[in-house]
Amino acid sequence: MNHQDTLQNRTMLAALDIDGTLARSGTTQIAPTVKAAVARFRTDGHRVVLASGRSLVGILPIAVELGLTDEWVIASNGAVTARLDSRVPRGYGLEEVRNFDPGPVVRLARTILPDVRIGAERVGWGYDVTHLFPTGQLNGAQQIVSADLLGERSTTRLVVRGPGVGRLVDPVRATGLTALLTEPDWVDVTAPGLSKATALEKVRANLGVEPALTLAVGDGENDLEMLRWAARGVAMGHASAVVREAADAVTGTLDQHGAATALDAHRPLGLAVTLPSQ
Repeated sequence: MNHQDTLQNRTMLAALDIDGTLARSGTTQIAPTVKAAVARFRTDGHRVVLASGRSLVGILPIAVELGLTDEWVIASNGAVTARLDSRVPRGYGLEEVRNFDPGPVVRLARTILPDVRIGAERVGWGYDVTHLFPTGQLNGAQQIVSADLLGERSTTRLVVRGPGVGRLVDPVRATGLTALLTEPDWVDVTAPGLSKATALEKVRANLGVEPALTLAVGDGENDLEMLRWAARGVAMGHASAVVREAADAVTGTLDQHGAATALDAHRPLGLAVTLPSQ
């Protein structure tokens, strides 16, 4: 019996990005084809973990759409890990929350780009912001506070938005914090050494899933570590060349329901599969 045979019919863990993978950015609508594939995967006894740059309040509606009531979710690019539990009032319990002091970043951002828009996450609620963000850009409620006050409160995630914010990435990283340019005018900042992968590894160990039975599907540069972490990293067909090159395989685009294709390909066969060429 070879190694692959010994892994058959064992529990797998599928880590799924949300925006651009399961749904369009900022929305909660998931194609029936994708929802059905997630259901089949779970019916076979496998685990599905949502791993997103969204805050926790932005992930919860997606979990409801997919019928996930007892799984783990990873929010804010690895800063927040929660366990869904329909028996408790909020529908989840916090497992790990990684905060950091945003003060140095706030001062740096306002020195380099005085008119920049800044938001600091408040887990399970929304964001404190220096200026209101347009509808759909942040999950949850928003409360306007002064930049000084925002910089005094520890947070899990700092969002800096405005023209030219890419100039902040290297200076922020030089402080030891994690900084990601997720859009040309959007920088996410989290505690040192964090990524979706660091949080997923803790969840994997907690669930007792073998490293060889991990699958990840994503489309963004904040998914790079996750795709490399998984035994089988699958990039969406519309992902950038950098993301596709980091993956083991490429599936269809969002419109082609690529996440469903990836889940169905791995569900019955283990990880030694070949996805259709795109």
